[in-house]
Amino acid sequence: MIATLKILWNSLKMALQELRGNRLRTFLSLFGITIGIFCISAVFTLTGSLEHNIRKGLADLGEDVIYLQKWPWGGNGEYAWWKYMNRPEPAYKDLKPIQDKVQSASYASFNFEVGNKKVEYGDDYMDGVTLMAVTNDFDQIQSLQILDGRFFASSESNSGANTAILGYTIWDGLFPSAEAAMGKMVKIAGRDVKVIGLLKKKGESMIGGIGYDNAIILPYRFARTIVDERRYADPYILVKARPNVSLVQLKDELRGVMRASHRLKPRQDDDFALNEISSANDNLNAMFAAINAGGFLIAVFALIVGAFGIANIMFVTVKERTNIIGLKKAIGARRNIILMEFLLEAVCLCLFGGLLGLLLVYLLTVVINLLSTFEMVLSVGSIIFSLCVSIGVGILAGFIPAYTASKLDPVVAIRSN
Repeated sequence: MIATLKILWNSLKMALQELRGNRLRTFLSLFGITIGIFCISAVFTLTGSLEHNIRKGLADLGEDVIYLQKWPWGGNGEYAWWKYMNRPEPAYKDLKPIQDKVQSASYASFNFEVGNKKVEYGDDYMDGVTLMAVTNDFDQIQSLQILDGRFFASSESNSGANTAILGYTIWDGLFPSAEAAMGKMVKIAGRDVKVIGLLKKKGESMIGGIGYDNAIILPYRFARTIVDERRYADPYILVKARPNVSLVQLKDELRGVMRASHRLKPRQDDDFALNEISSANDNLNAMFAAINAGGFLIAVFALIVGAFGIANIMFVTVKERTNIIGLKKAIGARRNIILMEFLLEAVCLCLFGGLLGLLLVYLLTVVINLLSTFEMVLSVGSIIFSLCVSIGVGILAGFIPAYTASKLDPVVAIRSN
């Protein structure tokens, strides 16, 4: 066993010496496999990062939250909009029955959003701002990353106090610092509003949804004095499930309370939609399975090109070292040792190329993370998979040349030129 390991170690050192001695050939071989590994690793890193960002956005919206709205979220096939256009909008009066009667709910909040508003502070202003009106429990349902200040107190929400929480883009554009923004009065639709909280920068979500960076959050009772939500907004109610309560149970109970509140007869259809984030998971799994399959096919073609390059170089190497192979076999080297020597050289080539490809992918992730809000993630699984692919390609590409070398007749090999 020890003698075999020594032989393999010497074979590895010889392979490395051969690679150093033929730098141009090594570079050309590395280039092909580097491009192949870069392609396969980049494809899986991009698709994995895309899935990571989308699922992160879904988690931020609340995987244990039901969205009670007028319109159901689009599914597969034709969207039957004509069935829903005459439905009533969710109203603030619907909130209390939900809070009182839905035992599966831990929190509920009535909300609406209105875009393209103007916010002023002194001589400065910002256009295109989204006003978000929320009730007491909104911060218990949605994850608000407050940098400074606080959320509305119950007394402020119930009385409709003229207070506000500013998104990152707004306070960063109107004020020189976060400290300078706290406690100031900004003007919204001609009304003075006191800043009591500031949000951290969140960036754009891959799935849309609530964009907090360019939003001002207001208590609902105050917001409705400056905006008519029935005409200019699309109100909705968020309902969060209690711990260990399934969304199916919550939806069933919520449906019963809403049907009773709207006085719907047993044969009448619901005049509201109960939307949930988790329903998108099955569609996401199918979509990313298709994306990964397509990406894998693209990467395989790149790897095949690299593998042919490695195989071609190894055939040339065997041809050049035919005399040496004959001498080794003449002094007792066995076929499996000759086979292993050339396989090690092919695997070393592919591993070096794979490492270079992974380095390029890592640099790509660094650049994208610096220049955009899209979060690129080079996972440990992707690194291990790429290195395993490199070893596999090296074995497959080098096996036939190595097997050919191991089968050479020593007398014929020594006499060859």
